Amino acid sequence: MICLSILYANGAEKRFDYDYYAQKHMPMVLDTLKAHGMTRYEIDRGIGGVEPGSEPAYLCIGRCYFETLAGFQSGFADHGAELAADIPNYTNAEVTLQVSETA
Repeated sequence: MICLSILYANGAEKRFDYDYYAQKHMPMVLDTLKAHGMTRYEIDRGIGGVEPGSEPAYLCIGRCYFETLAGFQSGFADHGAELAADIPNYTNAEVTLQVSETA
C-alpha cells in the first residue's frame, strides 16, 4: 500500500478551511484518483504540539492511500495540476508531500 502524506505547515497568518477540505477537496481527490487505485483518505486536524498549550506544527495532515506506486504516479501525472489548483480555496499554508510504503 502506498500513502501520500500532505502536510500543511502552521505559521503566522496561515489559514485552513477544514470544512472545505473535508467536504469538497478530499472527496474530489478520491473521485478523481480512484480509477488510478486510490482506495481511501484520512484527515488529521492539528490541535497542539507536545507541550501543553503549544501550537501544532501542522494545521492539517491529509493521507491518500493507493494500491500501487504506479497508480499513484499515473494519477498525479494526469491530475496533479488540477488538484493543486484547488489548494488556494482552502489554505495559504506551505505544503509538503511525502510518498511512503505502508505495512
